Amino acid sequence: MLRQISLVALLVLSACGGAKREAVPVGSGEVTVISSNFDDSDPTDWPGRSPDRYPVHGIDLSRFQTSVDWSAARANGVNFAFIKATEGGDRVDPMFEDHWRGAGRAGVMRGAYHFFYRCRPAAEQARWFIKHVPRTPGALPPVLDMEWTPTSPTCTIRRDGAVIREEARIFLDILERHYGQRPMIYTTVDFFQDTELWRLQGVEFWLRSVADHPHGAYDGNSWSFWQYTSTGLVPGIAGRVDINVFAGSKQAWAGWLAARQM
Repeated sequence: MLRQISLVALLVLSACGGAKREAVPVGSGEVTVISSNFDDSDPTDWPGRSPDRYPVHGIDLSRFQTSVDWSAARANGVNFAFIKATEGGDRVDPMFEDHWRGAGRAGVMRGAYHFFYRCRPAAEQARWFIKHVPRTPGALPPVLDMEWTPTSPTCTIRRDGAVIREEARIFLDILERHYGQRPMIYTTVDFFQDTELWRLQGVEFWLRSVADHPHGAYDGNSWSFWQYTSTGLVPGIAGRVDINVFAGSKQAWAGWLAARQM
């Protein structure tokens, strides 16, 4: 059952590198937001609103991030992580289980995502995801990753936008019934525009935009998460990693989490 939450927060200092921690009530407990201590190997000169204005930062990752010290990453501002779980109807990311367990042990809010393969039925892909991703209390909503794949060795088909949106709806409906919360969609500027994903009703978006704020890149469409770089440098993670922000304040983050408690 959803609970009303207090928006009173306690500001304290982290014992690690002076990073700020803010404990914000959520449901029957609280979520601790840690300010980010990230860098970027290829930073953008943001023309408008910078991602730095958003207080809640996190990452997404997959098999390419093979060495993660989750405790260090958490202490340096990884407040959430979206972890690749599956692709199509026959692929499981080999690092999913390690990342899922590591993030959970470190207290990082975690969610799993599925990379959509347009040459398999949506229902089949949904069942594949469900087979490999546990129904974990407190997890972030599942994510459907939809983008064009022009370099795929097996599937470069570009279906009509109406077909794409129907496939997305089928996938989201099946996962919502299983996990008890509506999945989000991750996408890119070109895919969003080409398929008119904005026509989907009742969907939250996680949007990629590495050169401009989503408000400009996506014509003012609403979003919950913004992936602003793929060249991030995060203490505790070897190599580059994608970095994201949540759309609102720390208090809004607490409310967003509370509304999705299973």
